[in-house]
Amino acid sequence: MSEQAFSQNIPQAAIDWVQAVGKGTLTALTRQVARREAWKVELALPGGESASYFLRLDRNPVPGARVSLEREARICLALHNTDIPAPAVAGWNPAEQLALFEFVQGRSDIDKLDDADQQRAVMEDFIDAIARLHLLPPAALQLDDVLGPHKLSAQQCALDDLNGQVAQFESFLADYHDPLLHYAVQWLRRFAPASVERVSLVQGDTGPVNFMFAANAVTAIVDWEWGHWGDPMEDLGNICVREFWNPSGGLNGLFQRYQRQSGIAYDADAVRYYRVQQNVRGMIPIHAVCQSRGMRESYAWYLAYREVGDRATCEALAQAMGVAIEKPDLPEYTRPTDPLVHAALLGLSRDVAPELATDFARSRATDIEVLVECQHRLHRYQADVYAQESQEISALLGQPEKSYSASNRALCAAIADRTLDDAALIAYLARRAYRREWLFWPVTRLYPARQWSPIDQP
Repeated sequence: MSEQAFSQNIPQAAIDWVQAVGKGTLTALTRQVARREAWKVELALPGGESASYFLRLDRNPVPGARVSLEREARICLALHNTDIPAPAVAGWNPAEQLALFEFVQGRSDIDKLDDADQQRAVMEDFIDAIARLHLLPPAALQLDDVLGPHKLSAQQCALDDLNGQVAQFESFLADYHDPLLHYAVQWLRRFAPASVERVSLVQGDTGPVNFMFAANAVTAIVDWEWGHWGDPMEDLGNICVREFWNPSGGLNGLFQRYQRQSGIAYDADAVRYYRVQQNVRGMIPIHAVCQSRGMRESYAWYLAYREVGDRATCEALAQAMGVAIEKPDLPEYTRPTDPLVHAALLGLSRDVAPELATDFARSRATDIEVLVECQHRLHRYQADVYAQESQEISALLGQPEKSYSASNRALCAAIADRTLDDAALIAYLARRAYRREWLFWPVTRLYPARQWSPIDQP
């Protein structure tokens, strides 16, 4: 394949740089099925051998963002001479915002393992690696220039990344009247942990499918773009969140093992806090992306993350506060019978998807199929769901019923004024999230039956 053909997907400057760094000729580029853009790169080397790399690129970097591809590359470089299994960095290109990583052998889908004993062995090896990570001396990693000073208070550990997200998305949040986001940000600031045992390098998005493994051992912990100085309990909260999305045998005994391996005390209340923090910190950009147009990533996946993630946030808030929540009654649903919708779905699944040549293209065909069905479901049910929401908000506020958009604005104003009872508000927000997850079922079924695994007491 010619370089011109490659450049239809990847900038020519990126191709030239990859070949220079890898000292070979590009022979194949394969788009990876991932939320963020990534490619497998294959090069032919002068001696007749071949080499494989993992290329990440950030086409639209946000200046000053706390999360970045540069952060990921710098952290992996800093970990290269430690006993933490992180991908080797072949090259970093700040001008083009490109990072070329070694192509790590193994698999990431620990949630797909049929062997429960192997699944448990891998999770234990992973938790041991996280324990070692948290014991690394921050000063020795020499990352303060990219992560900021490593001497932080407990409140800074809990809130710096959250505040950074809120600041970055300030204009979006100002006009986006979502009561759960507004309340959850407020809740995190009110209930931030008062103490932290030590400040460590935390991955910030760690857990199942963000590491590679072979047999019973982790071969590489990947996806370090959220890495920062913080409370080690944050990473344990992250593990809860990622195990929610990628069920991997539960968490029973893992955090006690972490405490034994690291000597760092396991604080269950802090972990519950950081489950909420991780969800909210991630949901802010996901909500923003879902309002955007022309995105390169999978819109269906982002909608699923938003609706399932919001429900998970409500459940995590309820568990942290000891609030009882209940699912509302929801109507029965059958697949679309409208001839136009049925024809579109059938054409995608029967005629288009089987003819596609790559996993990435087939994945995008599935995305389009569920988006078509989702639009049909919204057309059928959204008005009724919104009417129910307006009634419940009216009862919660003790005010006359308004339109759905006006009700949301009034609720956000009451949240800002802190005039509502936490338990009543959380119970309502949970009912709202359950309804929305049901309303968006065509996309949320991409992640069906996701539940929080129990957190053991220390």
